[in-house]
Amino acid sequence: MAPSRMARTMPPTRSAAPNRSAAPNRSAAPDRSAAPTRSAAPTRSAAPTRSAAPTRSAGPETHRSPESGWRQLASLLGAVLAGTLVCSLAGCQWASSGQNAVGARLYEQGQYTSAMQEFQKAIATDPTNPDGYYNLAAAYHQQGKQRQDAESMKQAEALYNQCLDHAPNHVECHRGLAVLLVDTGRPDRAFALLKNWASDNPTAADPRIELARIYEEHSEPETALEYLEDAVQLDANNSRAWLALGRIRESGGDPTQALTNYQRAYALNNMQPMVAERIAALNRQLNSDRDASLARPGGTQIATPLPYGQQRY
Repeated sequence: MAPSRMARTMPPTRSAAPNRSAAPNRSAAPDRSAAPTRSAAPTRSAAPTRSAAPTRSAGPETHRSPESGWRQLASLLGAVLAGTLVCSLAGCQWASSGQNAVGARLYEQGQYTSAMQEFQKAIATDPTNPDGYYNLAAAYHQQGKQRQDAESMKQAEALYNQCLDHAPNHVECHRGLAVLLVDTGRPDRAFALLKNWASDNPTAADPRIELARIYEEHSEPETALEYLEDAVQLDANNSRAWLALGRIRESGGDPTQALTNYQRAYALNNMQPMVAERIAALNRQLNSDRDASLARPGGTQIATPLPYGQQRY
């Protein structure tokens, strides 16, 4: 199972609508080689059964040259070393995942320094794992916000970019970098970052969900709603998209449609207790509104009897 990811960074403060034409300032990260694909450990063939010694034919006996024997030995050693390398790489990936998981737990407990040390170990163990860069970036980001430390924010930005170099569609990393750009007074680049991501992935829902989030945070709910509607059209089974759509419709005063969207999100992923709570709350609200409507004059409820002594005309 993949390790739990970091807690999300705090949402950005709202600012004026940005100039969306500027391109994001992605810092170049050192180009690291991709991790080799895992292959199965070479199976050892069974020892051949021994047959009776063949009769020797007349004439000179053919002998194997020493060079042929050395070639076979070198081939065997190469196969053994290759198997060892694959096993070692697999071990690195497992170790890195464990270090990321330990760091995430420390981060959630507020032990940021210890968490950062674990994330640094994870990167050193497996430099190709994007989660290590993301987690360390998020920790520096949080530290920079708490201490108002510009150097920590710069370090976080560089690490976010390194994460995206290894995983160009890393959802949490795009979100974290967009938040950092807003936090450091560059909302136009945050919008450009997410719009470029969406442009590079025209059939993906995640970039549109993140665009909806940042538009809503900048007081443009109509644009956010359009992006979320696009997201569910692109991926009707995306629970995150339906959840975001339900939330924005609830905040926009449409509880009936919000309830439908929440129910769809919960049907796709029932491990969301907060969604279940919203469904229950909206059901109570809608039932209460319905009862109040029936009780009002002109509703469909049976007429209330008049007080004693009065006559209906």
